[in-house]
Amino acid sequence: MSASSASRVLIGKVGLDGHDRGVKVVARILRDAGFEVIYTGLFQTPATIAAAAVDEDVDLVGLSMLSGAHMTLAPAVVAELRARGCNAPVVVGGIIPAQHIQRLKDAGVAAVLTPGAPADQVVAVVRQVLDDAAALH
Repeated sequence: MSASSASRVLIGKVGLDGHDRGVKVVARILRDAGFEVIYTGLFQTPATIAAAAVDEDVDLVGLSMLSGAHMTLAPAVVAELRARGCNAPVVVGGIIPAQHIQRLKDAGVAAVLTPGAPADQVVAVVRQVLDDAAALH
């Protein structure tokens, strides 16, 4: 599937990170760009994110990470998704040090967005990740 208006994107907050303003802005940006967005809310676990992704049959999972736990939680979400047979790519956004970006990609994260990414970049990255995933299948 190419990144069309039919693409379903699950956006979640994993762990004890209670900052939700940015993730709600991203959800609106994606919705306004034509994506169907499912927002899971705060304080999710890798298992609840993966279960929701499977239940909602999403095409991509977006994680907002501001707590500093991205090196533990993002790979755990990828592992939970794959264990449930879900191949949806994972995009992480938030406060991610530059030296962690490649390590996250090595752990299965498709792309990383850092603070201040403009709306058009968020949409372009999500579309590119979806297109890349479609090309693999």
